[in-house]
Amino acid sequence: MNIETQNTVNGWKLYTLSNQHHMSVSLLNYGGIITTINVPDRHNNIENVVLGFKNHADYAQNPNFLGALIGRVAGRIQGASFTIENQVFDVEANEGTHHLHGGASGFHQVIWAASPFQTKDTVGVVLTHTSADGEGGYPGTVEMTVTYTLTNNNELIIDYAATSDKTTALTLTNHSYFNLTGNVARTIHNHHVTIACDEFVELDNELIPTGNKLDVTNTPFDFRTGRLIADGINSTFTQNIVAGHGYDHYFILNPKQTEAIRVEDEVSGRVITIKTDQPGVVMYTSNNLTEGLELAEGTSKRYDGVCFETQASPASLHHEDFPTVLLEAHVPYDKQTVFSFSVVK
Repeated sequence: MNIETQNTVNGWKLYTLSNQHHMSVSLLNYGGIITTINVPDRHNNIENVVLGFKNHADYAQNPNFLGALIGRVAGRIQGASFTIENQVFDVEANEGTHHLHGGASGFHQVIWAASPFQTKDTVGVVLTHTSADGEGGYPGTVEMTVTYTLTNNNELIIDYAATSDKTTALTLTNHSYFNLTGNVARTIHNHHVTIACDEFVELDNELIPTGNKLDVTNTPFDFRTGRLIADGINSTFTQNIVAGHGYDHYFILNPKQTEAIRVEDEVSGRVITIKTDQPGVVMYTSNNLTEGLELAEGTSKRYDGVCFETQASPASLHHEDFPTVLLEAHVPYDKQTVFSFSVVK
């Protein structure tokens, strides 16, 4: 196990965590951004499996949220407004009339305080940040701790912890774009995905939840026994078209299944399994990824990566019976997502 620290642009620091099985994870204290995850394929070729900029300076303007920590609220808040205890809070409208991923002052643009650590079987970085009452329009002073841990079992564990002195809206995630082909050799069309999910959330033409939950049965959203991402990209199903020919939807996870998500690339043999105590996940297949960005492995294009944004649902701010994003005052927020990397021979 090893950790290396180096200074990069704008006074940011880059931390590279590595284990004894040739896996490494690099992240910035700026935005908690994961820049690379290097893992072996079935032939032991070590390659990067997330999208990242060639030049770190480009993360200062990161409209696609590559690799970033997202908060205070991951996802879209309808009308950039919500009500808590009969008080209306207005947040930044940074996507049309709606609020996306915490706005311009979101956690993806914060320089976090960082403390690396190492044990016998793990290595990691603890990130801390205080978000002031009223920051971005949100109530409450929130004390944040996010811990990235790499284990010797090729697990990347992300622990999210927070407390607020006022009831507020909070749901955090990481916005890494995965591509298991390695060094973006191919698009994600042939990634085979399994999700333990019976219902997903319907979106309108502005990608805002309608308040309806739809049964996945007999739709391209049925990943219970696995299917290719290409099924949705090529589908004429209305919800795939609404998302820009792909997926950008909240899947409500089956709480009875501990392994929520499995992703496999048949050619490389690489596999990710995702476990989480979050109630759902947004799967985003980069349908609207900005094209022409200078990435570490070439120029960006649509369908270069797939995000698995484990989180609660911002739809809960406007609709009943959705996994809530409300965090009560002085009640600890404590969530974990584990990404396990392996290969099939």
